[in-house]
Amino acid sequence: MASVFLYHVVGDLTVGKPELCEFADTETVEAAIGAIGESSEGILVWKKKTQKSVIENAETRQQRFVGILNALDVVAFLAREDSLSDQDKAIKTPVSEVVVPNNAALKVVDPGTRLIDALEMMKQGVKRVLVPKSLVWRGMSKRFSILYNGKWLKNVDPSTGNSLNTVGNATRPSSSSTSSIQDKYCCLSREDVLRFLIGCLGALAPLPLSSVSTLRAVNPNYSSIEGSCPAIDSTKNLSREPCAVAVVEQTPDGQRKIIGEISSSRLWKCDYLAAAWALANLSAAQFVMGVEDNMNSKSRSDTALNEMASQTKLTNGGEAARSRIFSSRSMGFVSNSSNPNFGFGRSMYRGRTAPLTCKVTSSLAAVMAQMLSHRATHVWVTEAEIEDSLVGVIGYADILAAVTRQPGTLVSEIHSTL
Repeated sequence: MASVFLYHVVGDLTVGKPELCEFADTETVEAAIGAIGESSEGILVWKKKTQKSVIENAETRQQRFVGILNALDVVAFLAREDSLSDQDKAIKTPVSEVVVPNNAALKVVDPGTRLIDALEMMKQGVKRVLVPKSLVWRGMSKRFSILYNGKWLKNVDPSTGNSLNTVGNATRPSSSSTSSIQDKYCCLSREDVLRFLIGCLGALAPLPLSSVSTLRAVNPNYSSIEGSCPAIDSTKNLSREPCAVAVVEQTPDGQRKIIGEISSSRLWKCDYLAAAWALANLSAAQFVMGVEDNMNSKSRSDTALNEMASQTKLTNGGEAARSRIFSSRSMGFVSNSSNPNFGFGRSMYRGRTAPLTCKVTSSLAAVMAQMLSHRATHVWVTEAEIEDSLVGVIGYADILAAVTRQPGTLVSEIHSTL
């Protein structure tokens, strides 16, 4: 198992990755909506360079990073009372006023940084790793990733040349020196790391076949909201990881039954104006179920939003966008019920609105495959015997922690060697 981490560095994961295109904090919310559609985890927001001709080092690059803007952040902003009253102004707002500053969510690292060190960073809260593309990268995977000339290799901060993690007395080859750094980077997300790990399931055996409860991968500290509460209440605590809130109902026997979720990964390809109106005006259960489409008569909510949207002119290529009506279709939901009254029963599910769940007995490999196939940042965990009884959530950090904490992994072996 340890060989997966012993013989790979972050440079191995950058093959074929495109060069990073920065999204400036002076861009508008309207521009951010289009950019977020490319990533379920959100977009990186940067301060503009003061001098375009100057080549930055890693430290300066790190300092310019502001934070990560995701779909739920944007919907929550558009759902504010002042934003709903003047959406023309709201969508033209600079993203610097919307993004939550979090400089620690990104780390600039050398291509020769060991994969195990990148995993440790992500376990501690780093969501993206920025890797210089222009270093003279000759590959240090296989026998040179950890051992160099028979000695333990230590990581070097590309901005200063100082070691970040000392595991011995060896130094990094001169090809990683700061003089080689140019202004070209590629970005690795936690999804990229997970895709790499799922390609190494054989080397990780028998870990992938173990249940998530056995591996202690289930996080019981999740955010939740009662279905009868206003949906807007779900945005009061968006700092928790993953950026998701479970919509639940209490059953007579005291169980917490999950009926949906309000999350960034659910909203990243939705109609943002429709979602914002719904977040501000509907209950949590109504929000996750979608408003029923009624061909005979429009609901009061449909009419209200249509009137509001008709006054909002969003341009795309010089053409005015169509008026947005909140409905199950506009949110990407599909209805299979003709009952216009909202309840919290299982019959209210609409396929794509159902939250992504697994059981405590599910294998780690199955959960990883679920997340990647749905491009989700998390999976809700339920009891094995009681349907939809919520017990926790599994996110990227939980999977990385489960993989690296097990006996026989590189962390244990390095600690025993020192």
